[in-house]
Amino acid sequence: MATDSPRPFVIPVRSSRPFRPPELSGGVARVPTGVPDFDYLTGGLPAGSVVLLFGTAGAGHQEFALTSAVHLMLRWDDPRLHRFFLGQAKGPFSYPQSVIYLSTSRSREQMIGEMRGAFDGVYSTVLDRHLIFGDLSSAYFADTVVPASWSSVPRPLLAATTAPAPPTEGPLRALADAIDGIEGNQLVILDSLTDLLVRRGVESSDVLALLKGLRRRAKEWGGLVYVVLSEGVAPAPVEQAVLDSVDGVLHFSWLASATSSHRQRAMLIEKFMPVLARLPVEHQGRFVIQVNSKSGLVTTQYERV
Repeated sequence: MATDSPRPFVIPVRSSRPFRPPELSGGVARVPTGVPDFDYLTGGLPAGSVVLLFGTAGAGHQEFALTSAVHLMLRWDDPRLHRFFLGQAKGPFSYPQSVIYLSTSRSREQMIGEMRGAFDGVYSTVLDRHLIFGDLSSAYFADTVVPASWSSVPRPLLAATTAPAPPTEGPLRALADAIDGIEGNQLVILDSLTDLLVRRGVESSDVLALLKGLRRRAKEWGGLVYVVLSEGVAPAPVEQAVLDSVDGVLHFSWLASATSSHRQRAMLIEKFMPVLARLPVEHQGRFVIQVNSKSGLVTTQYERV
């Protein structure tokens, strides 16, 4: 039976000197994630970064993206609550104007419905208000056993009219076209790279080329791009090539204890040169994270690895 007893596998890092947030020098704009304490420790993420949220099922990569989206949009809806989630992170920061969510297989209604079921009502309300949803499901399910009526899209991608979506040359082309239409400082969430890497007819080399192109394109926007990928769905060489094709990698996993049945989520900054280079060694460990309905995903402590 799971218990709430002390977790011996968590070893908090102790430092003899107080932590100072990274200096934001060099003229590089930083974007906060909105995840409490993470922004204080990292100083935010460099604007224009493509960040891979990578991990095992349910470990927190989806929750990180959605928490970040809502907490950033609170700056426009409820600055006081936004400041609360930002904590002691001081900035200065650059802020995305809206959230662009590109989904390969889920509908807007499904995603917002899951938000309502998991988090307090303010989360789904704020996200729905600032959300630009790109539904790629028609292209993704084309030439599969899924009936067209199951994946019909009532309006074109990233548009507000009710005209039928134009035909595409496959899900990867549909994604590239949607990305090409993005302008300005936005938070972009690609959900998910997993779907593309397991899709019949989609070559991994094409996915990697698209990622590299996205990495270049994102520098022109100045916001953040989150790319969601489940660990282990692609062959090891492809998986490693994906990690090499993005600016930063946040790795999410489940921790288990030999003395308890209690499991804990954890997050590791696996790759992110502009972030890791500014963090003291003692703060480059693994973040212990929790997800709850009131505050989304939060970092609770960190441990050496």
